[in-house]
Amino acid sequence: MHDGIRRFVVIWAAQLLSIIGSSLTGFVLGVWVYQRNGSATEFVLIMLCAVLPEVLLSPLAGSLADRWDRRRMLMAADAGAAAVTGALALLLVYGSLEVWHVYVITVAGAVFGTFHMAAYHAMMPLIMPQWHLGRANGLMQVADSVKIAAPLLAGTLLVTVGVTGVVVIDLVTFLLTRAVMFAVRLPREVTRPGASAAPEPLRGDLLFGWRYLRARRGLFQLVMVLAAYNLFFGMSGVLVQPLILSFGSAAVLGALMFAGGAGVFAGGLVLSAWGGPRRRVRGVAVFVALGGVLLALHSLAPSPWLIAVVAPAFLFTLPFVQGTGMTVLQIKTDPAALGRVLSTVRALTQTATVLTYLAAGPLADRVFEPMLAPGGALSGTLGAVIGTGEGRGIAAIFLVTGLCLVLLAPLAYLRPRLRKVESELPDAEDVHAPPEPGAEPVPEDGGEATPRTTPGTDVARAAQGDSDAALSRP
Repeated sequence: MHDGIRRFVVIWAAQLLSIIGSSLTGFVLGVWVYQRNGSATEFVLIMLCAVLPEVLLSPLAGSLADRWDRRRMLMAADAGAAAVTGALALLLVYGSLEVWHVYVITVAGAVFGTFHMAAYHAMMPLIMPQWHLGRANGLMQVADSVKIAAPLLAGTLLVTVGVTGVVVIDLVTFLLTRAVMFAVRLPREVTRPGASAAPEPLRGDLLFGWRYLRARRGLFQLVMVLAAYNLFFGMSGVLVQPLILSFGSAAVLGALMFAGGAGVFAGGLVLSAWGGPRRRVRGVAVFVALGGVLLALHSLAPSPWLIAVVAPAFLFTLPFVQGTGMTVLQIKTDPAALGRVLSTVRALTQTATVLTYLAAGPLADRVFEPMLAPGGALSGTLGAVIGTGEGRGIAAIFLVTGLCLVLLAPLAYLRPRLRKVESELPDAEDVHAPPEPGAEPVPEDGGEATPRTTPGTDVARAAQGDSDAALSRP
């Protein structure tokens, strides 16, 4: 097995364990807050506390990931998150936990998580050879599926070991992740690929990812497609639980949420085995359109059997959109800029998620539900197709967002710069490519790296120079 693949699998497995622990804690804290006061607003506020730090701090985290040793940054972020989880455990043990503590702990954990993800996502594309990046992103989507399936496991643990037990499990996963990162040796070109270059002033560096993407129109348009996808998919994702509860019990909700998680899991496994389509941008467009059709089908009837089929099928397409899109961004981004660029991508796509959280509830409660109530404005037209009554306004949102995704796919693929981005933009240097004859090998961690020039680097630097010159022109 290639050393990079072995390292990736070991680190990915450790991070998967950490994601499981964090997802369990996040779920049980939400349940604890809701059971305490019965407030949906307080419940949604926890979600916002978890997302907003990533939107606000991702540019800073990405800049530091390109300046500092990425492995040490990841380990420090894990240590900070473990300290936050330890404080939560102490509050639970002494019976002192209050709702405001949950908000503070969620924000603090999200801050450390933002710096963790910046270092993690900047390292992982450099650990794997470029020709395996599609498979690597498939495995990373498998890890994300755990977040969807977490409620089923968390519900079981909540009954058996309680909130405190779940938090202790989360703390143990942090410690195991830190031990793995300490034990795995990583080459210098993975942890500090831009160490030989003088960094920009930090203030200008915060906008580097934005300038980098804007100078490469095809990549910028791809990011906008992914952000729009997050907006439309997220709108339905926030409302899927209320939709199911409008015609099913809590037990039905748990079973269908698990089925949805299984769909993401299966999609990630298929992507990791296949590697994704050879023409990646076209593949993203195809799966966006297919996902739109499946999302719209959620609206046809208030039936758990319908959701049991279309929800896992839709979520099966999710890794092929997000994972394949991320592969294009990784291949076309210079290794020394991965932290800043990918953090900017996360900030933009997560901004769409925040908009979803803010808009989904009011749109459902104040617009579509009244319009699809018996005698409502749309009861005789759209209501004749999807029905009227409780939950049918939410179903209408699924229909609208699904149709928006169906429309997004061809509109995106018709953009020439996006359609041709794989051929027009040069690939970044692959740190796993064999060195040129006569070049000194790059040492493992702790050694001094010898500068190495490759044809791909020359092309990338030339493209950077052309782009910067274009940006400086009025």
